[in-house]
Amino acid sequence: MIKILGNIISLNSIAEKVPANSIELVVASRMISNNNTFYYSNINELLFEIDLRSRIIYASRELNKNKLVFSTFRESRCNPMFWKRTEEGGFLLKNDVMPSAAINDIYNNTYMYRTECATAIIIVFYRAIVKKLSEYRFNKMFSNIYLMNWKQLDSDLGVRTHSNVLASIPGDCMYFKNPEVDPLKMEWQGENAIDLGDGTYYGHGIGITTADRIIDALNSKRKAGATKSAYLLDTATRLGFRHLAELHYLERY
Repeated sequence: MIKILGNIISLNSIAEKVPANSIELVVASRMISNNNTFYYSNINELLFEIDLRSRIIYASRELNKNKLVFSTFRESRCNPMFWKRTEEGGFLLKNDVMPSAAINDIYNNTYMYRTECATAIIIVFYRAIVKKLSEYRFNKMFSNIYLMNWKQLDSDLGVRTHSNVLASIPGDCMYFKNPEVDPLKMEWQGENAIDLGDGTYYGHGIGITTADRIIDALNSKRKAGATKSAYLLDTATRLGFRHLAELHYLERY
């Protein structure tokens, strides 16, 4: 369900403002049919989130098409023109480069990069924001990017993991847990994956596929004698859409 200032919003009222037969319309439909209620102060906030979610999906498909290589942090790589690879395997933005250019380089020169699944999802989030905000605003907001895992995130992303999510929304990052992973293959203890809105997910290292196939892939990496299957958690990791919307509309006035 979607509410703006307490009023329930219909799909027809949104359909007038987004392209017909678009992923944006799929996003709106899934939000309206969701058991959770999404609250907004105005229609612009809602449309911002719908559009940014669609850009997350496009960024996921693009990164998959560019064939970003999966690796552990120990074997990660990045373009030294834009990033400094840290001892722990993360990518720290260099002081003399523009943040937007550094994020875009991952897509322009993907062959120079390799990393693990959480980092890939964070890259997708940044790419979507670059495409939505102006470069000026993006570079001002995200001047100290460190790409690694969820613990090193910039607070301006507003990333939050929501519990008790019965049905995801396209653009959500979901998590498939592998409770009995092979201890020699700990990089397969789970898979972060973006809901693409068509029954498939993008998970770095696995690619674009269904939930069942992600579970099958994780199950193939279990320890000997394992009896517990991998499964999809009822959580969803999302950007701080409202905060980002406020910054987006602030820059226009």
